[in-house]
Amino acid sequence: MSRPFRVVAFTATSALSLMLVACGGGAEASTDAPTPVTVQIGPEAMTVASTTVLSTGPILSGTLVAERTAQIRAEVPGSVVQVFHDPGARIAQGASLAKIDDRAINDLYLSAKSGLTAAQNGADIAARELSRAEKLVAAGAIAERELENVRRGDLTARTMLDDAKARLASAQKQLDATNVLAPYAGIVSERIVNPGDIVAPGSPLFTVVDPATMRLEAAVPAEQLSQVRVGAAVRFSVTGYPGRTFEGRVSNVNPSADPQTRQVRLFVRIPNAGNQLVAGLFAEGRVASDSRETLTVPELAVDMRGLTPSVLRLKNGRTEKVEVTLGARDEQMERYEVTAGITAGDTLLVGPALGISPNTPLKVTSPSDTKPKQ
Repeated sequence: MSRPFRVVAFTATSALSLMLVACGGGAEASTDAPTPVTVQIGPEAMTVASTTVLSTGPILSGTLVAERTAQIRAEVPGSVVQVFHDPGARIAQGASLAKIDDRAINDLYLSAKSGLTAAQNGADIAARELSRAEKLVAAGAIAERELENVRRGDLTARTMLDDAKARLASAQKQLDATNVLAPYAGIVSERIVNPGDIVAPGSPLFTVVDPATMRLEAAVPAEQLSQVRVGAAVRFSVTGYPGRTFEGRVSNVNPSADPQTRQVRLFVRIPNAGNQLVAGLFAEGRVASDSRETLTVPELAVDMRGLTPSVLRLKNGRTEKVEVTLGARDEQMERYEVTAGITAGDTLLVGPALGISPNTPLKVTSPSDTKPKQ
């Protein structure tokens, strides 16, 4: 990408030459044609037409978010006894984040466990009674009616056993919930509670993010939606990482456009090797719908003021205006594709230097030439 450039002003030598041409010093000077003034420019006012990779596609911008973000909430009421991790801590899956007072819940658990033992004994006795009654009926020792009563007793005992098991499972779940665990490996991004806080079911405790995969949430104009497809590559830059380019792929495209902005939201999945990217940063890039090698020039080298785009080429030490045919425009790199008019390797003037008249002699100065003499 070319930078804005400046044209170096006439030097004292050039000004003196102009005065000599104007004043002459004799009749001979007045009869000759004026000598063209040589303009001095710095190398920063020039560029070279070159073959580069030109990419086209919708420009997008948005914010990076972690693809997996979990807000850990309390599942049981109680007082927070201990907090094990602070924001920024890296944790493994299943790591303990905090401990909630479990004394009351532990009493419920012990009660449910005792109830299960009693129910299990009652179910075992009922099962033995049923087995004995079936044998007696088969031998004709008791009536069928008595067997039905035993069967109802066995069914009741088994129902009570199932209820006791459910009560114990519920108590076990609540007891386990007093130990707050990480759902997956990641980083603690926020800690809401402190030891001694009283929490209720649903109270937020921590926010845990998995930085292994990030997601860019952005939007493109509806008229450019045809250039976007799931799986398309997206190249972008991120605030805080100057000079670096990252790449992801479109994972989802919203099926409806925003009624106010006529923009369509899309989501880009970004592998985050080394956890370099951070959620919340601003990103700007483009969907690479087309990419090819072609002759390109910086936007600052193209003069759009006339009916036809043109460039100012430096050839044999003089400026030359050349009309060109432009193709695609790379908005991100700020370059135009040139399909006719110039060739690779041509030297062109850029920025303010485009104001120099055609057929003007030019002299390229080095940076040391422009420094004032001591």
